[in-house]
Amino acid sequence: QVQLVEPGGGLVQAGGSLKLSCAASGRTFSSYFMGWFRQAPGKEREFVAAVSWTGGNTYYADSVKGRFTISRDNAKNTVYLQMTSLKPEDTAVYYCAAASSGSYYYVKEEYDYWGQGTQVTVSS
Repeated sequence: QVQLVEPGGGLVQAGGSLKLSCAASGRTFSSYFMGWFRQAPGKEREFVAAVSWTGGNTYYADSVKGRFTISRDNAKNTVYLQMTSLKPEDTAVYYCAAASSGSYYYVKEEYDYWGQGTQVTVSS
């Protein structure tokens, strides 16, 4: 069992930056592939970024590539999402998630555990 807690989020102006964190309970954090998803009002939850077990491999949605960076610190049981050059269309509730397998890291159904979500609002 893994519990994910996401403090942070908030309001930022377009072009600004924000860093999200997600802290995991338990001793098996390093055995999970970690991802970030987001859901805007009236839209499906969509993949944003994922990182492999050791942090050696990262994956991004085309919409955030070059602007967002995912990373993890297994010693701190924490995954991060650094967001830069934010746009109003990045406004959404952001969720971190943990998956036992990384085969389909971009598919939300592959993830076993989810955080409660944190609101990110980008003003124009």
